[in-house]
Amino acid sequence: MTDTRFDPSTADGRWQRAWEEAGTFTADSASPKPKSYILEMFPYPSGRIHMGHVRNYTMGDVLARYKKMRGHEVLHPMGWDAFGMPAENAAMEKKVHPGSWTRSNIEAMKAQLKRIGFALDWTREFATCDPEYYGHEQALFIDMYEAGLVYRRQSEVNWDPVDMTVLANEQVIDGKGWRSGAEVEKRKLDQWFLKITDFAEDLLAGLGELKDWPDKVRLMQENWIGKSQGLEFSFDLSNGEKLPVYTTRPDTIFGASFVAVAADHPVAQALAGERDVAAFIEQCKKGGTTAAELETAEKLGFRTELTAKHPFRDQAMPVFIANFVLMDYGTGAVMGVPGHDQRDFEFATKYELPIQRVVASDVSLADAPMGDEAEPGDGVCVNSDFLDGMSVEDAKAEVIRRAEDGGWGQGTTVWRLRDWGISRQRYWGTPIPFIHCDSCGVVPVPKEQLPVVLPEDIDFETPGNPLVRHPTWKHVDCPKCGGKAERETDTLDTFADSSWYFLRFASQPDDAPFDPAEVAAWLPVEQYIGGVEHAILHLLYARFWTRALERIGKLELTEPFAALFTQGMVTHETYSLGDGSWLSPDEVRKDGADWVTVEGGKPVTAGRVVKMSKSKKNVVDPDNIIASYGADAVRWFMLSDSPPERDLPWSESGIEGCWRFVQRLWRLFDSYDPDATGEDKPLARKTHQTIVAVAEDIESLGFNKAVARLYELTGAAEKAQPGTDRNFAITAILHMVGPMMPHLAEEAHAKMGHTSLIADAAWPEHDPAMLVEDEVTIAVQHMGKLRDTLTAPKGAPKEDLEALALASEKVQRSIDGAQVRKVIVVPDRLVNIVT
Repeated sequence: MTDTRFDPSTADGRWQRAWEEAGTFTADSASPKPKSYILEMFPYPSGRIHMGHVRNYTMGDVLARYKKMRGHEVLHPMGWDAFGMPAENAAMEKKVHPGSWTRSNIEAMKAQLKRIGFALDWTREFATCDPEYYGHEQALFIDMYEAGLVYRRQSEVNWDPVDMTVLANEQVIDGKGWRSGAEVEKRKLDQWFLKITDFAEDLLAGLGELKDWPDKVRLMQENWIGKSQGLEFSFDLSNGEKLPVYTTRPDTIFGASFVAVAADHPVAQALAGERDVAAFIEQCKKGGTTAAELETAEKLGFRTELTAKHPFRDQAMPVFIANFVLMDYGTGAVMGVPGHDQRDFEFATKYELPIQRVVASDVSLADAPMGDEAEPGDGVCVNSDFLDGMSVEDAKAEVIRRAEDGGWGQGTTVWRLRDWGISRQRYWGTPIPFIHCDSCGVVPVPKEQLPVVLPEDIDFETPGNPLVRHPTWKHVDCPKCGGKAERETDTLDTFADSSWYFLRFASQPDDAPFDPAEVAAWLPVEQYIGGVEHAILHLLYARFWTRALERIGKLELTEPFAALFTQGMVTHETYSLGDGSWLSPDEVRKDGADWVTVEGGKPVTAGRVVKMSKSKKNVVDPDNIIASYGADAVRWFMLSDSPPERDLPWSESGIEGCWRFVQRLWRLFDSYDPDATGEDKPLARKTHQTIVAVAEDIESLGFNKAVARLYELTGAAEKAQPGTDRNFAITAILHMVGPMMPHLAEEAHAKMGHTSLIADAAWPEHDPAMLVEDEVTIAVQHMGKLRDTLTAPKGAPKEDLEALALASEKVQRSIDGAQVRKVIVVPDRLVNIVT
């Protein structure tokens, strides 16, 4: 090697082409090698990759390359989660077809990913908007329907009356449509559902087996599934009817001070003839539709003339229609216990209802005044008649026992999880493969007619779902009777597309969604990597979909992801002007200790370090950074400093430091001398130890630890004299950085005269004997003060250590002829000389 600097502008592209031409990362399903399936959550084709993508995919890439070096057949695929609202919004705003917008973005992002040198099997690439993909999804949906796991019923949705479409809860902002600004209404529409609740117990139990998932993700799913034991009973209403309610806290029944029903509960609807009641119900329809939204919304109620009789005492409690009660949760009616439920507390405070403490941390607090919040915690029962002094759990059991003995209630288990409403009233999604016939009802599309392909000639000028307005697409003959019928115009929730894509990556026959035997060979995914924001919906739906396919005989697999890792975000400082407008990092510069604008030198306020986002303009373009520093410096930065589960602050000094280390390595590789002789046992030992430690770090995804070890070994090799052990250290470093800095490693490997690829090389071998330290450092003290350190054989006898210590010139100067009265020896650690 003669070049003194590594030039990524030429090397990066050269090695990326070499890998592609050699098919280096194409997975062979027929290979006899042990299989490793490494997968990062596939991206939405928004048009640009961001630094979060770079970090996520770099982690998976290092693991995939490492597994290949350890003799595994590695599947590391890439594709595109391509359906969804952003494409439809682009169609409306940019006057382009969602498909062309999506395809253009895919090409741009694919080119970006290739520039970073990821070891991806592009032969398995697909987009979920490919008819070849979603046609198989339609077939699976029909299979689930025929197995009784899909049904259709009326459900309440968010309806935008201007855009004439259903909105996801996230698209309702302050009660208004996020695009139109119109007041959102609640409407009842016929919707398609998947019976995820049939799998609630299994999904919950399965979390216990996922030992290699983060605890926080398992807890989030456990809470979302929400298994709870409680009491279902009925209040006697003043009109002679009964009102069923369910409570998870029967121990607090003596703290009940009101009852509330949902706006669409039969009790409320029976009163809707009254003008004031009808007006309040209409007001409720403009609110949110999820429990999470209603937790933060203002609690509103309408007090009816009805009362409910308390089951244990002579108390008539008011019955309210309330905006925070949902018909889809429980029975659509709740027992309000304001002392121990914050939602009820806020409601009772607003409407001046009694708030009574019935659970306290100690009985002495029974009559203490309530604070400004509810007290939902554990304790003992107080102010609760026969329950006083009981623990919460004992009191729950006692109330349930009395209710069952009295025939007015039943202990029961309920779940927070609701069936998955999967239909969407939009164009850019998988068409639901059913036909509506006046004579035959709902009929599946015959499988030989799949895929049901989206029409290309659509109109976004008029608000609403273009499929409903299409002049021909929806009009078909009934597959059963041959009469006139219409296609279903709803499309599937895009979470359906991402609930089985990992199966299609593993196996891609033309005539089936996947080959079960081939899937069994690759799955479960050995390591899945992605953001914690997907902890609930995507990961829960993927676990459900896999179980559903197993139940109907399509798979012999229930858990799709053996190990899960949720990486931290890439963050950056924010910059703003005095008017509050945001500035991007390339619009500001440092002027002494202050930040100013590049143009005009205006004062700039540097704000918090937060997640990179377009809205705050604190983003760094990966293309610009790669153009300046090369792919390997960017990859190295993503792996260094911060543990991978924590956020990674981006800094210019950080990427420059990585660039300098790239050049340090290049110079070290350049100093490799095949003719050099001479031993360096400490360096050899450190090299062998580093080989083992870095392998363990990569396998545990402790990339920052591996980086630190490689910095340390590089420093030791730089200081060492030429020789065989130094050459061994250099070649070991070259192989160990191969998964992290693949372009640099390939370039150096070739410059050393090798014709093979580092990407095909084996992980360096280590000598187990060299892992054991056979020398130790001994601290030598005189009267408890350190005077010297010595290197001695490990396990050396006490008399040998004493002799070595007394022979030290530094020690003799310190003793200065005094009589040695005692020598204290701690084997392998210390010698203390007492005079």
